[in-house]
Amino acid sequence: MAGVFEKIDKIKPAFDVTYKIVLFACKLLLIIDILITTMSVIGRYVSFIPDPAWSEEVVLTCMSYMAVLSAALAIRRRAHIRMTALDRYIPKGVLLFLDILADFCVLILAVVMITVGWKYARGLGAKGTYVSMPWLSRFWMYFPVPVAGVAMVVFELETLYSHVRSIFIKEEGEA
Repeated sequence: MAGVFEKIDKIKPAFDVTYKIVLFACKLLLIIDILITTMSVIGRYVSFIPDPAWSEEVVLTCMSYMAVLSAALAIRRRAHIRMTALDRYIPKGVLLFLDILADFCVLILAVVMITVGWKYARGLGAKGTYVSMPWLSRFWMYFPVPVAGVAMVVFELETLYSHVRSIFIKEEGEA
Protein backbone atom coordinates (compact mmCIF):
# COMPACT_ATOMS: atom_id res chain seq x y z
CA MET A 1 0.00 0.00 0.00
CA ALA A 2 2.87 2.36 0.77
CA GLY A 3 4.10 1.98 -2.82
CA VAL A 4 0.84 3.42 -4.15
CA PHE A 5 1.18 6.46 -1.92
CA GLU A 6 4.82 6.93 -2.93
CA LYS A 7 3.77 7.08 -6.58
CA ILE A 8 0.95 9.51 -5.88
CA ASP A 9 3.26 11.65 -3.70
CA LYS A 10 5.29 12.40 -6.85
CA ILE A 11 2.55 14.77 -8.09
CA LYS A 12 2.97 17.03 -5.05
CA PRO A 13 5.11 19.45 -7.10
CA ALA A 14 2.07 20.01 -9.34
CA PHE A 15 0.08 21.13 -6.30
CA ASP A 16 2.97 23.37 -5.25
CA VAL A 17 3.13 24.97 -8.70
CA THR A 18 -0.63 25.52 -8.75
CA TYR A 19 -0.43 27.15 -5.33
CA LYS A 20 2.43 29.41 -6.41
CA ILE A 21 0.61 30.46 -9.59
CA VAL A 22 -2.58 31.33 -7.72
CA LEU A 23 -0.61 33.15 -5.00
CA PHE A 24 1.33 35.11 -7.64
CA ALA A 25 -1.94 36.04 -9.37
CA CYS A 26 -3.34 37.32 -6.07
CA LYS A 27 -0.21 39.38 -5.41
CA LEU A 28 -0.30 40.81 -8.92
CA LEU A 29 -3.99 41.69 -8.60
CA LEU A 30 -3.31 43.41 -5.27
CA ILE A 31 -0.53 45.49 -6.81
CA ILE A 32 -2.80 46.43 -9.74
CA ASP A 33 -5.56 47.38 -7.28
CA ILE A 34 -3.24 49.56 -5.23
CA LEU A 35 -1.75 51.31 -8.27
CA ILE A 36 -5.11 52.02 -9.92
CA THR A 37 -6.70 53.19 -6.66
CA THR A 38 -3.71 55.42 -5.88
CA MET A 39 -3.80 56.94 -9.37
CA SER A 40 -7.55 57.48 -9.12
CA VAL A 41 -7.43 59.15 -5.70
CA ILE A 42 -4.47 61.36 -6.54
CA GLY A 43 -6.07 62.18 -9.91
CA ARG A 44 -9.01 63.75 -8.11
CA TYR A 45 -6.75 66.32 -6.46
CA VAL A 46 -3.83 66.75 -8.85
CA SER A 47 -4.89 68.11 -12.23
CA PHE A 48 -2.15 66.57 -14.43
CA ILE A 49 -2.71 63.00 -13.16
CA PRO A 50 -5.65 61.31 -14.87
CA ASP A 51 -8.62 59.93 -12.96
CA PRO A 52 -9.91 57.35 -15.43
CA ALA A 53 -13.62 56.54 -15.45
CA TRP A 54 -12.87 52.80 -15.60
CA SER A 55 -10.81 52.68 -12.39
CA GLU A 56 -13.63 51.70 -10.02
CA GLU A 57 -14.89 48.83 -12.17
CA VAL A 58 -11.41 47.43 -12.75
CA VAL A 59 -10.57 47.63 -9.04
CA LEU A 60 -13.81 45.84 -8.12
CA THR A 61 -13.16 43.13 -10.71
CA CYS A 62 -9.62 42.61 -9.40
CA MET A 63 -11.01 42.39 -5.87
CA SER A 64 -13.48 39.73 -7.02
CA TYR A 65 -10.60 37.63 -8.35
CA MET A 66 -8.55 38.14 -5.18
CA ALA A 67 -11.45 37.25 -2.87
CA VAL A 68 -12.26 33.89 -4.42
CA LEU A 69 -8.68 32.93 -5.30
CA SER A 70 -7.41 33.70 -1.80
CA ALA A 71 -10.23 31.56 -0.41
CA ALA A 72 -8.94 28.72 -2.58
CA LEU A 73 -5.42 29.30 -1.22
CA ALA A 74 -6.76 29.04 2.33
CA ILE A 75 -7.99 25.52 1.57
CA ARG A 76 -4.47 24.30 0.97
CA ARG A 77 -3.11 25.92 4.12
CA ARG A 78 -6.18 24.79 6.10
CA ALA A 79 -6.56 28.41 7.15
CA HIS A 80 -10.32 28.75 6.81
CA ILE A 81 -12.35 29.72 9.82
CA ARG A 82 -13.41 26.54 11.52
CA MET A 83 -14.75 25.39 14.82
CA THR A 84 -11.96 23.66 16.72
CA ALA A 85 -13.03 24.25 20.32
CA LEU A 86 -14.27 20.69 20.70
CA ASP A 87 -11.57 18.95 18.65
CA ARG A 88 -9.64 17.81 21.70
CA TYR A 89 -12.74 16.09 23.10
CA ILE A 90 -13.68 14.23 19.91
CA PRO A 91 -11.97 10.90 19.18
CA LYS A 92 -9.34 11.23 16.45
CA GLY A 93 -11.15 8.83 14.14
CA VAL A 94 -14.39 10.80 14.36
CA LEU A 95 -12.50 14.06 13.89
CA LEU A 96 -10.81 12.69 10.78
CA PHE A 97 -14.18 11.54 9.44
CA LEU A 98 -15.65 15.01 10.04
CA ASP A 99 -12.66 16.64 8.32
CA ILE A 100 -13.09 14.36 5.31
CA LEU A 101 -16.82 15.04 5.23
CA ALA A 102 -16.25 18.80 5.38
CA ASP A 103 -13.61 18.59 2.64
CA PHE A 104 -15.92 16.49 0.48
CA CYS A 105 -18.66 19.13 0.90
CA VAL A 106 -16.22 21.88 -0.10
CA LEU A 107 -15.24 19.78 -3.12
CA ILE A 108 -18.91 19.62 -4.13
CA LEU A 109 -19.14 23.40 -3.68
CA ALA A 110 -16.09 23.82 -5.92
CA VAL A 111 -17.70 21.74 -8.67
CA VAL A 112 -20.87 23.85 -8.36
CA MET A 113 -18.75 27.00 -8.60
CA ILE A 114 -17.17 25.70 -11.80
CA THR A 115 -20.42 24.68 -13.48
CA VAL A 116 -22.72 27.48 -12.35
CA GLY A 117 -19.97 30.11 -12.47
CA TRP A 118 -19.11 29.15 -16.04
CA LYS A 119 -22.79 29.22 -16.98
CA TYR A 120 -23.16 32.74 -15.57
CA ALA A 121 -19.92 33.97 -17.11
CA ARG A 122 -20.84 32.65 -20.57
CA GLY A 123 -24.51 33.62 -20.29
CA LEU A 124 -25.22 36.68 -18.21
CA GLY A 125 -21.65 37.98 -18.27
CA ALA A 126 -21.28 37.71 -22.04
CA LYS A 127 -24.46 39.72 -22.61
CA GLY A 128 -23.39 42.82 -20.70
CA THR A 129 -20.49 45.23 -20.82
CA TYR A 130 -18.76 47.43 -18.29
CA VAL A 131 -20.39 50.88 -18.09
CA SER A 132 -17.12 52.76 -18.42
CA MET A 133 -15.64 50.30 -20.95
CA PRO A 134 -18.42 49.33 -23.36
CA TRP A 135 -15.95 47.35 -25.47
CA LEU A 136 -15.22 44.93 -22.58
CA SER A 137 -17.58 42.06 -21.75
CA ARG A 138 -18.79 41.50 -18.19
CA PHE A 139 -17.67 37.91 -18.71
CA TRP A 140 -14.48 38.93 -16.88
CA MET A 141 -16.50 39.97 -13.83
CA TYR A 142 -18.08 36.50 -13.49
CA PHE A 143 -15.04 34.48 -14.60
CA PRO A 144 -13.26 34.43 -11.20
CA VAL A 145 -15.91 32.08 -9.79
CA PRO A 146 -15.16 29.11 -12.08
CA VAL A 147 -11.42 29.86 -11.95
CA ALA A 148 -11.48 29.71 -8.15
CA GLY A 149 -13.60 26.56 -8.40
CA VAL A 150 -10.84 24.87 -10.38
CA ALA A 151 -8.22 25.94 -7.83
CA MET A 152 -10.47 24.72 -5.02
CA VAL A 153 -10.87 21.31 -6.68
CA VAL A 154 -7.09 20.98 -7.00
CA PHE A 155 -6.44 21.95 -3.38
CA GLU A 156 -9.33 19.87 -2.02
CA LEU A 157 -8.10 16.80 -3.88
CA GLU A 158 -4.71 17.30 -2.26
CA THR A 159 -6.31 17.73 1.17
CA LEU A 160 -8.52 14.67 0.76
CA TYR A 161 -5.53 12.65 -0.43
CA SER A 162 -3.56 13.69 2.66
CA HIS A 163 -6.44 12.55 4.87
CA VAL A 164 -6.68 9.18 3.14
CA ARG A 165 -2.89 8.82 3.28
CA SER A 166 -2.93 9.51 7.03
CA ILE A 167 -5.35 6.63 7.52
CA PHE A 168 -3.04 4.10 5.87
CA ILE A 169 0.41 5.50 6.65
CA LYS A 170 1.29 6.63 10.14
CA GLU A 171 3.96 9.32 10.29
CA GLU A 172 6.94 8.94 12.58
CA GLY A 173 6.04 9.88 16.13
CA GLU A 174 2.42 8.68 15.76
CA ALA A 175 1.32 5.51 17.43
